[in-house]
Amino acid sequence: MSAPQRAERLWTPANVVTVVRICLVPAFVVALLSPWPQWMGLTDFTDQAKSLVAAGVFILISCTDWIDGYLARSRGEVTDFGKFMDPLADKILVAAALLALVELAALPSWPVLIILAREFIVSGVRMVAASRGEVIAASWYGKAKTVFQIIAIVLFIVKDGLELPDAAAAVTSPLYVVSWAVMIVALVLTIVSMMDYLAKARHLLGFGPRAAAGAAGDDGAAGSAAVASAVGGDGLEACVDTAAREAVAALGAAGLTAATAESLTGGLIAGALTAVPGSSAVVRGGVASYAPEAKEALLGVDGRAIAHAGVVSEPVARQMAEGARARLAADVAVAVTGIAGPGGAEPGKPVGTVWMAVATADGTAARELRFDGDRRAVRLQTVERALGALARAAAGEEPLG
Repeated sequence: MSAPQRAERLWTPANVVTVVRICLVPAFVVALLSPWPQWMGLTDFTDQAKSLVAAGVFILISCTDWIDGYLARSRGEVTDFGKFMDPLADKILVAAALLALVELAALPSWPVLIILAREFIVSGVRMVAASRGEVIAASWYGKAKTVFQIIAIVLFIVKDGLELPDAAAAVTSPLYVVSWAVMIVALVLTIVSMMDYLAKARHLLGFGPRAAAGAAGDDGAAGSAAVASAVGGDGLEACVDTAAREAVAALGAAGLTAATAESLTGGLIAGALTAVPGSSAVVRGGVASYAPEAKEALLGVDGRAIAHAGVVSEPVARQMAEGARARLAADVAVAVTGIAGPGGAEPGKPVGTVWMAVATADGTAARELRFDGDRRAVRLQTVERALGALARAAAGEEPLG
């Protein structure tokens, strides 16, 4: 298997920013909870000014989340360490802020319980998905949830520094009303995003048909006839519909465009994407290059690669993806070439063999997959896997990991 060149250094600029963000969390907690103005002899420093300083520190730390993400993507330095530490840093910061607000009696414990319970549940679902080689794409609900949580925390920090004469004045304070309104929205999005994750992972939790994962290990062995049979055509089509919506949402959230280059699927990937409302904003187009001559003429595939390695091969899949990305002026392109059956098997390439490639600005990844089932099942599983690869590429993750 070949993959795009990835940074081997641990201490990339993005990872340094992430670690600094974690290290600054205690500074924020000290700024919010401790009597540091008295320690520094600032006797005229009011509680309101102290709250504003703590809110400023929290905003500063929160902004580093955007900075490390931008650095990782723009420099092509997305690392496993960063993918682990970045969401962990966010959770540590939000949890520390919420617990500090509870200690200050600025926020009751029940919103904190809802938010932390959601994080535990979603983390558990992700662990189950990872153990089975699946990636559950994040939706806009989760991103909106994070934004509203941060805004709500800042408002509650500022609100806690207000000096109000009595409870009635506090309840009628505009800042009090706005703080709780934003917090309620954050809590609603917290619950909705959790339900969205659970819905996507229902097949992993035993509440729906298990999606047929395309590939298992680096040797290309994947899937089983039992899985493909259990899911069935209708189940696979439902999985494709879901994967298409997630891909379009991920591309839209990242501001990226996509293109497809298809052989064995004959345009099914592009069809699944364009069936999603709003897909015109992210889909540039697709090329269904079934014949070798079409691959050469439309996608610029080198005829020597076809003659030497065969149509179903890594170099052909790579050149298909790169050709689609260049000729359709897309940010990311996925290409598939394979043997759907019932005939066409070759030595070392049984029915169900598929080479998939994803081309981005950072390089091209390619992987051999093996799918089980009849012709329809192989094609649908290929489509689902390709859509998932687009979603992961849009999220800055390893597309074929």
